[in-house]
Amino acid sequence: MYPEQIVIPMKEELTENGFIDLATAEAVENALKETGTTLFVINSVCGCSAGTARPGTLMAVETSAKKPDHLATSFAGFDFDAVNKVREHLLPYPPSSPSIALFKDGNLVHFLERHNIEGASAEMISNNLTAAFEAYC
Repeated sequence: MYPEQIVIPMKEELTENGFIDLATAEAVENALKETGTTLFVINSVCGCSAGTARPGTLMAVETSAKKPDHLATSFAGFDFDAVNKVREHLLPYPPSSPSIALFKDGNLVHFLERHNIEGASAEMISNNLTAAFEAYC
């Protein structure tokens, strides 16, 4: 488990921008039952999360004409039960952190795995998510 003093500032990068921090399996289940679209970020301490995943996600949410109805996040290596629960909804994709999922009415409609994030710029991630928002939101 990652130390709280390392995780909290990384969580706050999203929660201070409208994302709801989901720390339990029950909270994840309830969030994914919401009608409409839910953007879910599995946050991480890795460099690609700090360098491109979080900034690209925030850029997309800030600049896109169409936006998800709900924004949620859980932290890999910290919010174990929550991350395990959201990963059940991501099958058949293998566990991946960071990762960014867009759900519509509880169904996965778009997913960026770690291998889609590593080596991509924040702008590339933002463009990818903006296109998904346009299609599904």
